[in-house]
Amino acid sequence: MSENMFHQQLVRNVWCAGRNYADHAKEMKAEIPKAPVVFLKAGTSVTSGSVIHLPNWSKEIHHELEIAFWLNEKLEYSHFTLALDLTARDAQADAKKNGLPWTLAKSFTDSCPMGQWLDIDSVPSLETLQLELKINNETKQLGDVTDMLFNPQTLLNYIKDHFPVAPHDVILTGTPAGVGPLKNGDKLEAILRDKTRPANQPLLVCQWDVN
Repeated sequence: MSENMFHQQLVRNVWCAGRNYADHAKEMKAEIPKAPVVFLKAGTSVTSGSVIHLPNWSKEIHHELEIAFWLNEKLEYSHFTLALDLTARDAQADAKKNGLPWTLAKSFTDSCPMGQWLDIDSVPSLETLQLELKINNETKQLGDVTDMLFNPQTLLNYIKDHFPVAPHDVILTGTPAGVGPLKNGDKLEAILRDKTRPANQPLLVCQWDVN
C-alpha cells in the first residue's frame, strides 16, 4: 500500500502499550507490568505533518518515541513506522492524582505524529529494530525491540484477545526511557534502524519542528 493511500484512510483506533520498557516504567516511578497495559488515543489524533503544535492549555508536553504498526484487513501487521505519543504530563499527573481518565493527556489534537510507513517485509526480523530520538542534535531516547517487556506480536495477540480491533487500527509498542518536555523551537529527529544494516543507513528518519 502506498504512502498516499495510508494518508487517505482514516486510522480508526490507536492502541498504545504503556510501560512496555522496564527502564521507562522505572523513570515514571511505576510498577513493571506483568501483562500488557493498553490505553487508547483517538485515530483522529494522528498527523503526518512535520510541525508539532503545542496546545496552549498545557505547560508540559512530553515526547515519547515509539514504533507503530499498521493492521491490515486480516488484522495482521503489514507496515510499521515511527510515532510520537505526545503526552500532556501535567494533565496526566492531575488525572492520576484524582483517579480520572487520561484522555486529555493522551488524545488531544495532533498528539500522534507519525512518519512514513514501511513494508514489514523490508526487514528480516522485528527483533533487529532500534529507535532513537534526538532533540537539537542530542540523543534523548534510545531503545531496541528486544528491550520490550512484551514484543510486538505478543502485544498484537493480547489486544486482539481483549479489544474490538479493526482493520486500519494502529498499535504503538511503548517508549524507552528518556521522555521529557518539549519547548517552542525544538528540532526533533527520530531514527529507525535495522541493526543488521550499517548504522549510517537507517530505515527511516523523521523530522519535526516544535511550534
